[in-house]
Amino acid sequence: MIALVGKRMAKKDFVFQYLGGIQECRDCPLRNICFMLSPGKYYRITNVRDKEHQCKIHDLNKVVTVEVEELPVPITVEKKMAIEGSTININNRPCSNIYCKYYELCNHLWLKENMKVKIESVDEQIQCPDGRDLVKVYVRW
Repeated sequence: MIALVGKRMAKKDFVFQYLGGIQECRDCPLRNICFMLSPGKYYRITNVRDKEHQCKIHDLNKVVTVEVEELPVPITVEKKMAIEGSTININNRPCSNIYCKYYELCNHLWLKENMKVKIESVDEQIQCPDGRDLVKVYVRW
């Protein structure tokens, strides 16, 4: 898959999360390339091409053409649902403990309620300060 990233990010094996397009880019002739990634998903740069383009948003005013591969997204799920290879419905149970180191994993900003995701791998048990029985998993949708 082809993408454009800021010049400083354009390094082989660099991993980033695409956060979505911004209003300032709506009139850019390159927007179709920039916006073809999926918000919330993680990508690894597999190849950096020589082609650069002007960009008024990124630092150094340049974006570089790269090839990327999609990576699974880390989230937490209840331990009883953490079965590798299974497809589950996301049931968001927002956590208000913003100081917890797992806050972003537990608050699935990019996943909608009852959205189906496939658990690609099961990682570690999470030591939830609120006592929830959670496991870190990697999912795709």
